[in-house]
Amino acid sequence: MKKYIGEIGLFLTAIVWGMGFVGTKLSLDGGLTPLQLITIRFLIASIFINLIFYKRIKENISKEAIKCGAILGAFLFIAFVVQTIGLVYTTPSKNAFLTAVNVVIVPFIGFFIYRRKLDRIGVISSLLTLIGIGILSLEKDLSINIGDFLTIICAFGYALHIFFTGEFTKKHDPIVLTGVQFTVTFVLSLIVQILLGEGSLNANIKGYIGALYLGVFSTTLAFLVQTICQKRVDGIKTAIILSTEAVFGTLFSIILLHEVVTGRMIIGSMIIFTSIIMSETKLSFLKGKKLNLEPVNIEAIEE
Repeated sequence: MKKYIGEIGLFLTAIVWGMGFVGTKLSLDGGLTPLQLITIRFLIASIFINLIFYKRIKENISKEAIKCGAILGAFLFIAFVVQTIGLVYTTPSKNAFLTAVNVVIVPFIGFFIYRRKLDRIGVISSLLTLIGIGILSLEKDLSINIGDFLTIICAFGYALHIFFTGEFTKKHDPIVLTGVQFTVTFVLSLIVQILLGEGSLNANIKGYIGALYLGVFSTTLAFLVQTICQKRVDGIKTAIILSTEAVFGTLFSIILLHEVVTGRMIIGSMIIFTSIIMSETKLSFLKGKKLNLEPVNIEAIEE
């Protein structure tokens, strides 16, 4: 169990995020705008994390850690806001699917920025995950509009956040990084909210209950666990595991919102979990030993 503690933590994060779909619906139905919801959830998260871990943050904070945390906060802010704006112009199913494109982007960030070789099974698993999410969420309308384009930008934001979280946790305390990025995301979101004239709150109790759940669990707890666990798990595997958020979101929607189970839900979920098994085992069980699958050297292929 110790060996897989990082993976277990990321699965727990995906479960909490899956439940977050219900919390988001409660908040929006309760009168909060999407931008107000982002501001409130990160306000709650920044207060919680900085108060609870005040002593540890004070002892470990540095200019470099603040810089890295601010970068993560900027990526997180861009991803959340662009996803929210994109949702105005596209369907929730396409928004969820295009956001999940981050699972395919993550493996290539290391290649293009650091010239790291690509893991063949990791790339195949990422593509398989994307197919599974497509089956799970996409409807018949596959046309592309401005909302879809914005959501693709969101996918890049999440991919960069996942990748650089893994990089920065190698050098800095994950608690410090989490506290700084939450604070930066809250401040940026508040500024945009004020500029757009959404400073007045007109929500009911249901909206605030949903926001409280998202702030405490989907943000404070989930992102903290993700940041800590990424010290143990590489970026590709992290992206694949976190993509199960779509599966758990569907599951909780069935249980709590009484959505109807369909064959597409079952098939899509099975494909996603198959990709996780591939990523974790590298298919070594097929021959009783690890297959000889060396990382792909893109430069050699191009030559």
